Amino acid sequence: MTGKRRDSEEADVPAGGGWRSWFFGLVIIAALVGAVLHFGEIQNFGRLVMRAQPLWLGLAVLIQLSTYVSVAAGWEAVLKAAGTPRPMSRLVRIAVSKLFADQAVPSAGMGGNILLVDQLRSLRVRRGTAVAALLVSMIGFYAAYATFALLMLALLWLHDKATPLMAGLVTTFLLVALSIPSLALWLRHRGSQPLPPRLERIGVVRSLLDSVAQAPTALLANRRLLLSVTACNALIFLADAASLFACLRALGQSVSPETAYIALIMASIVVTLGPIPLGLGSFEATSVATLHLLGTPVEAAFAGTMLLRLLTLWLPLIPGMVMMRSSLKRRHGRSVPRDAAGNQASV
Repeated sequence: MTGKRRDSEEADVPAGGGWRSWFFGLVIIAALVGAVLHFGEIQNFGRLVMRAQPLWLGLAVLIQLSTYVSVAAGWEAVLKAAGTPRPMSRLVRIAVSKLFADQAVPSAGMGGNILLVDQLRSLRVRRGTAVAALLVSMIGFYAAYATFALLMLALLWLHDKATPLMAGLVTTFLLVALSIPSLALWLRHRGSQPLPPRLERIGVVRSLLDSVAQAPTALLANRRLLLSVTACNALIFLADAASLFACLRALGQSVSPETAYIALIMASIVVTLGPIPLGLGSFEATSVATLHLLGTPVEAAFAGTMLLRLLTLWLPLIPGMVMMRSSLKRRHGRSVPRDAAGNQASV
């Protein structure tokens, strides 16, 4: 009995998938290219930090650290509900890598989702449970995101600042926010039904459907769990908005929390819908334009946005890359064929 259990557990640990290695390598390359192309901006961050008030800057750092805990808390809730809890410290490490991947390869958050399942399986979480964690967190993420997008548009309307372009962006985003979780749930409902012959020959598509079909229905139908994970994701957006507010105050700008919130959500929507790695340029331009629309001077809006990007993008860049590289090394180590004695087999 023990031997059978051990065999099943080991079979559930992911083998070295070639396409995953290529994908993670692409994420790292995209981040490096973005950093090189915007090295001048990174140098300017040092001058911004020197100008910032230490107390407000320290508060912004603490708030940003809380976002990783919130991400991990959502996964922890799913794993506990599935009866397979994992150490919070390990989940926080995965959160750093996932948020890095989400920004490095803009694909409405899908890049980080691929990494999430892979990393949870490396913690010996069964594939079905890992996919359930992905689906539940995805639903919670987009539920919170869509709610905050609608609230942002309402606040703009109350300030008489809503424009047709903004309304169009929010509408497009809401379609994306609805379609991605709906597609995931449709795939889960479809299960392992036969695919069209052409799709059946594509290994990645077949593997995706097989994995999604293994997600336990009980977890996806747990309303209390969905609400809990949605709340965790809502805290992330609120923390990012609070970070922008603290960055602006650190630079001596007196702005309202709702101004920072509107700018953060609008910039995030543009990045989500855009194809630019790391959201470089698009986030900054949208944030600055929105802050200026709401009465913040352009120079102050630009400086505050750049300081926020230092905390949310450039500082996590290095640990995110290091953690992803270590994950790749562990994957390659597991994929090395070995003989019956445990020695590395010759190829």
